[in-house]
Amino acid sequence: MNDDATQLSLLAPAEPRHTASTTHARILVFNTQHASAARAYRQAEWISRQDSADLLVLTEVGSGPGGTALVEALHHFGYPHVIAPVAAQGDYRTVLASRTVALEPADAGVCFLPHRAPAAVATIGHRKVGVVGLYVPSRGPKERRNEDKREFQEAVTAALQGLDKVFPDMPVAVAGDLNIVEPGHQPPHKVFGRWEYAFYDSFASAGYTDAFRHLHPDAVEHSWFGRSGQGFRLDHAFTTTTHAPLIQACAYDQTPRTTSLTDHAAMTLTFSLTA
Repeated sequence: MNDDATQLSLLAPAEPRHTASTTHARILVFNTQHASAARAYRQAEWISRQDSADLLVLTEVGSGPGGTALVEALHHFGYPHVIAPVAAQGDYRTVLASRTVALEPADAGVCFLPHRAPAAVATIGHRKVGVVGLYVPSRGPKERRNEDKREFQEAVTAALQGLDKVFPDMPVAVAGDLNIVEPGHQPPHKVFGRWEYAFYDSFASAGYTDAFRHLHPDAVEHSWFGRSGQGFRLDHAFTTTTHAPLIQACAYDQTPRTTSLTDHAAMTLTFSLTA
């Protein structure tokens, strides 16, 4: 087990509001915007009402009371299986959760800020699925401008090359808030450097397909909006390219953003396990 990942069972969980699929992996990606305890509770309640949220990748989860409240609320709303890494020095972290199936912690091999990159194996029906959640650091304060972001991206790029050994012979989803946009993004944003676009390209080089682009090659969609109102597609989901034909749905839901649950859209990914 990854030393930075702890499987938590803090409360007796409620019955899930939806029956988890035994034939499809249904993943919800949700940036929590370091929610307070009260907002974390509302987030968990909203998530539990989504039928596509069997597996969760929750990013920008705080290390304080809000993050603890989120884990407790997930249990309360029917997510008994939670992997919540312990973040060093109060950093943000990524949390994985499951509605029904147990999560077997795995080590994705991300050697820098591993609490931002938890991984697990979920057995759905008779098929194993690998899940890696990512929360790439933002550009950072002036005194450390881009240092953590660049180092974390380099660590993820290296780890991607070895995920086939961590998750042998199974489809894998790598998803989260990457804090980058794709090359050719509309509208264009000059703030991103060549090294950030190279990080996006590193997924294809390692054998992973952008699930949203696979289904929607020409769509213009955004998951976060800046103060100027310009949109950014910062949240992404990738699957192993060999399993890309199994992708059935991938979309953004703006409801959490427009209702002030968070400042990001949620993202959903569904792929079949029966083919």
